[in-house]
Amino acid sequence: MANSDPKSTELKLDPDKLYLEEVLTDRRIGTLRRLTPVTRDGSPDKARAVAYVGETQILTPAGSIPIAFEIEAGSLGEAAEKFAALAKDAIDRTVRELQELRRQASSSIVVPQGPLAGGGGKIQLP
Repeated sequence: MANSDPKSTELKLDPDKLYLEEVLTDRRIGTLRRLTPVTRDGSPDKARAVAYVGETQILTPAGSIPIAFEIEAGSLGEAAEKFAALAKDAIDRTVRELQELRRQASSSIVVPQGPLAGGGGKIQLP
């Protein structure tokens, strides 16, 4: 969002920060997105660098989880060469985060409201 106010609900594209997005894939392990900066009229913006984003997914018992990561590269070939190592790092980081969330959920303590024994408790509505 172009507006820096985090409470703003206005969705507005910044015409000075547009990219042409191309999706490339090997149809096996993932995709590369090449983001070519463009000017307001859609012509290439030579003042900004091309960006690359890798995408893959992991399968979990709850379903597939998409994994996206930036690739610093000067060419499409270089981005493709770096894909595997960066994908592995992103997957490892995601698995660690999921394990931490699972650990936090399993160790959360539920504190009952009201007296524990002898009646007198009241039903509380949220």
